[in-house]
Amino acid sequence: MTNTETPTELTTTIDAYLASLDEADDAKRAELVARSWAEDGRYTDPLQELNGHAELASIHGAVQHTYPGASFRRTSGIDVHHESVRFAWDLTNPDGSLVVAGIDVGTVGDDGRLTSITGFFGDLPEA
Repeated sequence: MTNTETPTELTTTIDAYLASLDEADDAKRAELVARSWAEDGRYTDPLQELNGHAELASIHGAVQHTYPGASFRRTSGIDVHHESVRFAWDLTNPDGSLVVAGIDVGTVGDDGRLTSITGFFGDLPEA
């Protein structure tokens, strides 16, 4: 059964994770990653697989190299049950145009930080 209320701490964690993707300052980005991810956190999407804080902090550079000035934002509430989470996001250019939208599905550890995220891009395939 899906919980109807998302704990404030989890919302803060998810928002810190997304903020880390946009943060240009290395020290601030490292702090956001440490706040939102377990040491051995794992991120996967169709383009990459990253493990641990150093690799997780590297997403920013890859995104900004391809889409200069683009930024992430959460576009849905956070659906949570047990240790599982999911939420929608988008990546937009500085002019507001959409680069890509997607969803992330992940797990949260006992300390409230992310242990894994699997990112999906775009709409679901047709049936």
